[in-house]
Amino acid sequence: MGYSGDKQNNNGQNPSIARQMLNKVPEVTIYFWIIKILATTVGETAADFLNSNLNLGLTNTTYIMGVLLLITLFFQFRSTKYVPRIYWLAVVLISVVGTLVTDNLVDNFGVPLKTTTIIFTVAMLAAFAAWYASEKTLSIHSIYTTKREAFYWLAILFTFALGTAAGDLIAEGLNIGYWKSALMFAVLIGVVTLAYYRFKLNAVLSFWIAYILTRPLGASLGDYLSQPRKDGGLGLGTVGTSAIFLVTILSLVIYLTKTRRDVLPNSTNE
Repeated sequence: MGYSGDKQNNNGQNPSIARQMLNKVPEVTIYFWIIKILATTVGETAADFLNSNLNLGLTNTTYIMGVLLLITLFFQFRSTKYVPRIYWLAVVLISVVGTLVTDNLVDNFGVPLKTTTIIFTVAMLAAFAAWYASEKTLSIHSIYTTKREAFYWLAILFTFALGTAAGDLIAEGLNIGYWKSALMFAVLIGVVTLAYYRFKLNAVLSFWIAYILTRPLGASLGDYLSQPRKDGGLGLGTVGTSAIFLVTILSLVIYLTKTRRDVLPNSTNE
């Protein structure tokens, strides 16, 4: 559900030429959505694993993962093309950090889930508004300048933080349960997909709504798989769940690196 409606970039260049020089994001394919959902689930379970199982605590875990994210984003911004292993590592790490940001507010500072959900909704909408005001587009097919990439990753961070807060609020705060929450968000994504293909809902809007909804879907799915049965989960644990999903992500990234199935048309990526 990607769309590029720009005729020129900020330097007056044709977008197809600019994308050939700086194609920094993958094409939106089924692989994109599979890895995205897996990454969101890992963000939930890995944060819990590092915080609880390794006894690092929320603060230390946040520092460590924050530094790793900054290092990865350094290489992502420095790259002049889409590199699957760097891009998806950044997504996994920003998923973990987004989860930790919400967890810190809730657990360390006592901010209610309702409040964090509102805060990150406003922050996300503000990021999108600033992005559109500056660039006149929110299309992920137009990420061919450093400024647009900065807006892109900032928006993604807020979607992950919001998804964690909203997912926990619905599953735990409203006592709906993990699997019911996951099913609810899956149905909502299905509705958006139907609206896009059947009723021609705007492609950019469809993409970002689906992208936002995959975060609470992944959070609810991660909690359902990892949490003890007495708490409504399947009891697989954070270690097992994280390991299974990380191996799957790695396998798909290797596959995409070799096949280039998620490289945009006219790209010069190698």
